Amino acid sequence: MTAEERLGAEKWVPRGADLGELRNAVQSCRGCELWRPATQAVFGDGSPSARMMLVGEQPGDREDLSGEPFVGPAGAVLDRALQAAGIARDEIYVTNAVKHFRFEERGKRRIHSKPGVAHIVACAPWLEAELDAVDPDLIVCLGATAARAVFDRTVAIGGERGRLQPARGRQALVTVHPSSILRLRADADRSAAFDALVADLRVGAEALGLSRR
Repeated sequence: MTAEERLGAEKWVPRGADLGELRNAVQSCRGCELWRPATQAVFGDGSPSARMMLVGEQPGDREDLSGEPFVGPAGAVLDRALQAAGIARDEIYVTNAVKHFRFEERGKRRIHSKPGVAHIVACAPWLEAELDAVDPDLIVCLGATAARAVFDRTVAIGGERGRLQPARGRQALVTVHPSSILRLRADADRSAAFDALVADLRVGAEALGLSRR
């Protein structure tokens, strides 16, 4: 990591920018080394006036290639869970704590590698800028990396999921990342985990009066 990269993303984030300006600017970010192997930065997407913002970990392989968040297998699970919870995806905003895909190459495959705390910290100015631009009432943290980024501390998902807590001047809610459901082998386990994710999302939707169920 160069001295410039150790500064984090702050110098690349335009102050007071709207989402369109931020989305353009993020492609020039050199706040950490992850930009080097990645195809592109993947910014958030959704309603610019969303009352609910969902924050995931980082883009996956499909997202890195397309430039859009949550369009791969985990995104399909999330779409199903949102629908089951009565939440319209076009009324929310989805993003990731880290904007570049961290991976290991194994032959022709690119295997997900969890971002480190340094990557979360380096990318924090982008998440803060998105929060300022969208100004949601509720942040939903999908997984431990997202929760670490939002709460600025280590979060045990099992002990804190599904309840409203204050964070960054707003309400926040912790739940699992949809990809964790895909990793479960037994159908019964996947079904139970999916239902639990839906239940957590409903807590947030009902707090905002968004649920259509």
